[in-house]
Amino acid sequence: MQNAKARCAAAVGLLFLAFPVFAQVPEFRLALPGYQFEFPRDHGSHDEFKTEWWYYTGHLETESGRRYGFEVTFFRVGVTPPAPSESRWDLQHLGLAHFAITDIGGRKFRYYEKLNRSSRFTASSAAGRLDVFNEGWRATTTADGAWRLTASEGGDSIDLVLRSGKPPAIHGENGVSQKAPGAGNATHYYSMTRLGVSGTLAVRGRPAERCNGLAWMDHEFGSSMLRESQQGWDWFSLQLENETEVMLYQIRRADGRPDVTSSGSVVTESGDVIHIRHDQMNVRALGRWKSPRSGAVYPMGWQISIPSLNISLTVRSLLENQELITKGSTQVTYWEGAVNVQGSFGDVSVSGAGYVEMTGYDKPFRQ
Repeated sequence: MQNAKARCAAAVGLLFLAFPVFAQVPEFRLALPGYQFEFPRDHGSHDEFKTEWWYYTGHLETESGRRYGFEVTFFRVGVTPPAPSESRWDLQHLGLAHFAITDIGGRKFRYYEKLNRSSRFTASSAAGRLDVFNEGWRATTTADGAWRLTASEGGDSIDLVLRSGKPPAIHGENGVSQKAPGAGNATHYYSMTRLGVSGTLAVRGRPAERCNGLAWMDHEFGSSMLRESQQGWDWFSLQLENETEVMLYQIRRADGRPDVTSSGSVVTESGDVIHIRHDQMNVRALGRWKSPRSGAVYPMGWQISIPSLNISLTVRSLLENQELITKGSTQVTYWEGAVNVQGSFGDVSVSGAGYVEMTGYDKPFRQ
């Protein structure tokens, strides 16, 4: 079984994680301007697009005062465009998933991964509402409209209820988040930027505890793949104590410069979304960290500024080693980790927490 999964993972390669992207994949639907989001419909699956993911990250504190970061991600990769099926066993999608725990006080990071062909028994996602699972890991809608997120592996587990304090924040312009020049080189992308969390958490060697915290969910779908000129990306989700949030992504070109389609959003206290163009944001690395496992050298610590809004933030990782090497699923090496934030928003000092994702530092993304 493990050898079969490894062969399947190698065949998948980088399909699922074409986040910023790229050259068009024919037959699947393209992410084009004018898309009208509708909720709760768009929390569900969009099988007409090739690649889709539901991305949960957040910070938790237990009753005993221990602090943790968590990541749970579900990916759907279309193998063939939607068409009438002769058999329920036809391979139409692959389901991939990652689960990670950052033990901040214990200075430990652990992650797990899954890869399955989609079926109602192994991995699937429903249309029209949030209900996605991969084996025993699941994100689903509860009877009262909240979300429940569960994952358990290797002695680490979460069972969380998430309730949104803001409406969905739709990124980009005219319904698309452009990732490269040209029609269709884009995704439909929104975030739930302030999810109140309650539930239980258990980590290896300790009994389960009640916990509370704050989470972020990204949902993105499109049908593009990485362009030759693009190396990877750096993504920031920052939740500030003044009830505002900042999302930025920088797509890195092969020459190291940010791509002109890099962009971001600032979400106000009331939930309004301010689009940020690439020329309105500055991201500067403050240090470096070399992974002892992959040999990749990542930025570690960032100075972020958005001068037009008088925003200046210093972002620092809570643990350097938060790297995932996903040989058992997506074949992607990336850094996804919990961070804290200090700085100023307007003329007011702010602090907060967030997550940073960095890809393409071990090697460029290529099919």
